[in-house]
Amino acid sequence: MEPTVYLFPLLAVLLGYVIAIYFEPKNKKNLKLLLAFSGAFLLSLTVMHLLPEVYEADLHHEAEHHHEHKSALGVFIMLGIVFQIILEYLSKGAEHGHVHSHEPFKKMPWVLFFSLCLHALLEGMPIHQHNHLAVGIAIHHFPIAIILTTFFRQAKLPKKALFVFMVGFALMTPIGTYLSGHLPFLIEYYAPISGIVIGILFHISSTIIFESSEGHTFNLAKISVILLGILLAYFI
Repeated sequence: MEPTVYLFPLLAVLLGYVIAIYFEPKNKKNLKLLLAFSGAFLLSLTVMHLLPEVYEADLHHEAEHHHEHKSALGVFIMLGIVFQIILEYLSKGAEHGHVHSHEPFKKMPWVLFFSLCLHALLEGMPIHQHNHLAVGIAIHHFPIAIILTTFFRQAKLPKKALFVFMVGFALMTPIGTYLSGHLPFLIEYYAPISGIVIGILFHISSTIIFESSEGHTFNLAKISVILLGILLAYFI
């Protein structure tokens, strides 16, 4: 497997962190356009590539083992959607850039950290079998890293805690990719785990597309970047 599948998601978060620290981007409109593009791109990769390939692998596994019951992959996809809703309850929507707080952080927000890291870890697992997903996850994480870093700086989170948070978040997706290709348990249950991740990606990407719009309305720029995301995903 090429090193780029580990590097893209890692560098995307670190680059977003550096940009937020040193350039302090204040144009929320451009960030929302980037979020909309990333959501459309990630959703399209999931629908056009990941979902059909996982269904095909699952049906092949069923045929090899002479199972006549219908694939349970749909159940795992729904479990992924529900699981992501629970994660968002804990993280307050940080996975899709929806963070706000009226109180400063005096210490590491551990619940937010662990829920966001678990989300990123799971996102990395299908990348081992579907390398093209690394680009989608990287594009998804880049604006999120900028928004998170900006938010934590405004919330007065200590610099060391912010650094640990963002580096930990950056490492989770590559770790998930590595584990999915080396742990026998994850390899054996590739289809169900991928189904859960598909559910997570369905929910997160569709939420990004709608929440990146003011008042949940779409303008020409938003529609254009969404169509661009779909088009690029089609040709990957």
